[in-house]
Amino acid sequence: MIRQKFSQLPVVCAALVLLGACAASHKISYLQDVTSGVQQKVTNTELVTAMPGDKVSIVVNSKNPELADMFNLPVVTHRAGQSMNNTYSQSQQVSSYTVDSEGNIDFPVLGKIRVAGMKREQISATVKKQLVDKNLVNDAVVIVEFMNMGVSVMGEVSRPGRFSIDRDYLTLLDALSMAGDLTIHGKRENVLVIRKENGSETLYRVNLCDSKSLYTSPVYYLRQNDLVYVEPNEVRARQSTVNGNNVRSASFWMSLASVLTTISVLIFK
Repeated sequence: MIRQKFSQLPVVCAALVLLGACAASHKISYLQDVTSGVQQKVTNTELVTAMPGDKVSIVVNSKNPELADMFNLPVVTHRAGQSMNNTYSQSQQVSSYTVDSEGNIDFPVLGKIRVAGMKREQISATVKKQLVDKNLVNDAVVIVEFMNMGVSVMGEVSRPGRFSIDRDYLTLLDALSMAGDLTIHGKRENVLVIRKENGSETLYRVNLCDSKSLYTSPVYYLRQNDLVYVEPNEVRARQSTVNGNNVRSASFWMSLASVLTTISVLIFK
């Protein structure tokens, strides 16, 4: 009887491991509560806006290029690398304005212009209005681009790093996609977003498995300098030991079952 119980131990341990795997599988899929055709309202629809420290490119165009050039910063030429004949290849960069601590930029002729909290189109409209109202460039076309904005993604993703914001908005899902998506060991139900607000850092938790948690979150649309951190799940935490074998790991129980089986065979041989 004792020998029979010992012989069944590996089967029991294997069953427990499979049950644990099945229990964790429901934590992998995103937006599990979404059904086809159902609309989910996004409560936070803020676009990216300029903030102190940001770099903003503003280019004024006109039918009179010489007139427009008065309001454009010079194009910077820098050395991109050394060629075979000891000369340097040249590349050009559009110069940009840095938003100061008070939220202003120093624009040619117009002077200080407040841009903090403005979207690209709002900055463009503000500059154009001043140029036209002051009879400086009546046919001005103002193009605005944000130069150095980005978000950081770290933790259990395929390609952690800092990624540029190249559009007027960037969602949390966009940022995770740019980072190559979560690994199988990423905790999808508890993604952390750290945002600097009013001189302090605010922490937000988002459950990617639940559409309401995601779409109603204040960080569904990310802002520049947001940091997204994906925590490791329990499986990854168990693997953080020196050899991956602790009392909670599957490998531990499988090793234990193997040892007990060997002992039972030796005892009742």
